[in-house]
Amino acid sequence: MKNVATRNRMPKLLLRGLMLATLAAASTGCGYHFAAEGSGLPPQAKTLCVEKFTNRTRLTGINDQFMRYMKDEVADHKRLDLVDDPSQADLVLQGEVVYSTSVPVATNSVSEPIVYSGTLNANASLTDQHTHSVIWSSNGINGTESYAVVPQAVVTTSPKFLQQNLRSQDVASLPDIQLAKTQHDFSQQEVLGTLAHNIYVSMSEGF
Repeated sequence: MKNVATRNRMPKLLLRGLMLATLAAASTGCGYHFAAEGSGLPPQAKTLCVEKFTNRTRLTGINDQFMRYMKDEVADHKRLDLVDDPSQADLVLQGEVVYSTSVPVATNSVSEPIVYSGTLNANASLTDQHTHSVIWSSNGINGTESYAVVPQAVVTTSPKFLQQNLRSQDVASLPDIQLAKTQHDFSQQEVLGTLAHNIYVSMSEGF
């Protein structure tokens, strides 16, 4: 009876995970639409220095990886020019990556995890270098993505899977541990990009 109950629960968990992913994607899409305006930024601000975020997680180098995504996000919107020297910047973005977690969100018939959700959480603030005042700050900004760790849970027709270098026939031939590592690493890149995007949207719109 325990296995039957678990089997009955699995589709619900998968459905819930898919619904959350869909909502996150929709939210991200809306963010890109509105964030390009940068209405929350001082109109005279033209340059931004992104200082290296402090890493308070146990993931070595995650802040270095995040820097690349954050700078790419700023550059993509073309509202601010990036500079390396804070003394030459109109605005300075600072922050810390404070929390990292990966938790199972779906299991198989014997309660083994088959889908995980990974999250990175950060605090950030924006300083106006001319007035030396913090004009925006936010805690608990996060990026979250789900990833499968067994072939049966990989949706090979999804846009996310199609971004990878894997083919659908490769999935079945990979050992579970290798597949899990591949999906985790790709998901982490997605999480970093989502976190950078969410920080930019919040910063540029002032919320």
